Amino acid sequence: MKASNFNLADYLSRIGYEGSVDTTLATLTRLVQKQLRTVPFENTEVQAGRIPSMVPEEIVDKVLTRRRGGYCYEINGIFSMALNAIGFEWYYAGARPMFYPVRRPRTHMVVIVRIEGKDYLCDTAFGGYALRAPMMIEEGEVVQDDDRLRLELIDGEYVLSSLVQGRWQHQYGFTMQPQEWIEFTLANYYNATHPDTIFTQKRLAILQTATGRKILMDNELKCIEKGNSECLSVDYDTALKEHFGLEPW
Repeated sequence: MKASNFNLADYLSRIGYEGSVDTTLATLTRLVQKQLRTVPFENTEVQAGRIPSMVPEEIVDKVLTRRRGGYCYEINGIFSMALNAIGFEWYYAGARPMFYPVRRPRTHMVVIVRIEGKDYLCDTAFGGYALRAPMMIEEGEVVQDDDRLRLELIDGEYVLSSLVQGRWQHQYGFTMQPQEWIEFTLANYYNATHPDTIFTQKRLAILQTATGRKILMDNELKCIEKGNSECLSVDYDTALKEHFGLEPW
């Protein structure tokens, strides 16, 4: 997916990336980490009653020019534009969110990158307790900063789980089937309009830090640093600006 107004230098400036870029795992890791710590996962546009645009140029304007965040199609979309510009080999895949009480369709978008014959799961746009860096796609556990994550093959899907407060929690399941950008337009509409999605039910903003993450859900702000969690009652609009650099939509 490409946009006529995408400029790699603008993207690197937006995420605070300095230095050279190449098609190595080291560069990929830095890109993922920098974006996770600068571009918020947020649904203020959905909460304002709008359906986020899937037009690539409008995503560039929103994330790079107006310096807002977004959800998976927008944030992983802008990430994929950078991968294109740098020259990585990659594709989109659909993922099934698993934090809901019932089975869901594959409405989440992830990015799979191939480097030297190995496939890496990349995701800058799930929020919550998902990846903090690229993860090689193979069964097993990894530690990313203070987080423990696991991949398992279950009924033909790779299932990503995170250890949260001592318990493994499924985040989402995905297959290695490549998906085109256009195939996510229906999922975008569904996530932005269906009353059962978390995006229509809750006001959300999530941003990682070097040692943890901040999770704003309605009027509760959870600050997690080095595995320690603090929950605060806040005014949503004030916290959105102070902790995520965003004005209400």
